[in-house]
Amino acid sequence: MTPRTHPRTPTGSATATATATATASATGSPTSSPTGSATRSRTRARILEAARRELGRDPDCTLADIAEAAGVARRTVYVHFTGRAALVEGLAADAAEAVRLASEATRAPSPDAATALARFVLTLWPAADRYRVLVHLARQDLGARRVDEVLAPARTAVAGILARGQRQGAFHTTVPPGPLSRALEAYLLSLLETADAHAWTDDGPTAATTALIAAGVDTDLATTTVRRLHTAH
Repeated sequence: MTPRTHPRTPTGSATATATATATASATGSPTSSPTGSATRSRTRARILEAARRELGRDPDCTLADIAEAAGVARRTVYVHFTGRAALVEGLAADAAEAVRLASEATRAPSPDAATALARFVLTLWPAADRYRVLVHLARQDLGARRVDEVLAPARTAVAGILARGQRQGAFHTTVPPGPLSRALEAYLLSLLETADAHAWTDDGPTAATTALIAAGVDTDLATTTVRRLHTAH
């Protein structure tokens, strides 16, 4: 009688490999690898960049519009973002990181508060201009709490600069640093809205100069301070 043979099942690492492959086939997702992760990161970044452009052009554009602009299938957008809210949150997260980095870049104290404020606005303006689409989306997609989280590092930095400038006599003292910081924020956001409507353009110097003047710096000194920083940069 011929002995019965039984098919061998994979063991150890072979079992793990077979399980991972089966799971990937069932879910339609590739197994994890450095190359796969890099590809996913690039695709996600491309989708976010397309969303920033398309939502800036039309805040009511669809995910299909964004997918087409990114050069991917709509289902690919859903691989990375569950829907519009998640996509806008992705933009908010990128903006929050840009604000944090700009705030840290100007953290080193300057003996001259007017120079510190001008440097802060000049450093932050490119990031603010890049993500100005969030000025519109904040009202319907993000909510006040998330907006506060995004802007928190900038608000803290500016309030500190204003407090120091008031002690130095560089800024007027009719409004405390906190409220004055929020007033300057509202002013700069309104400039971003104007730029978004293509009624005005600026790469930072005009915004920084007018912020200094609003804080109480003499017009000529504000102009000279910003020009010196902008030229050096």
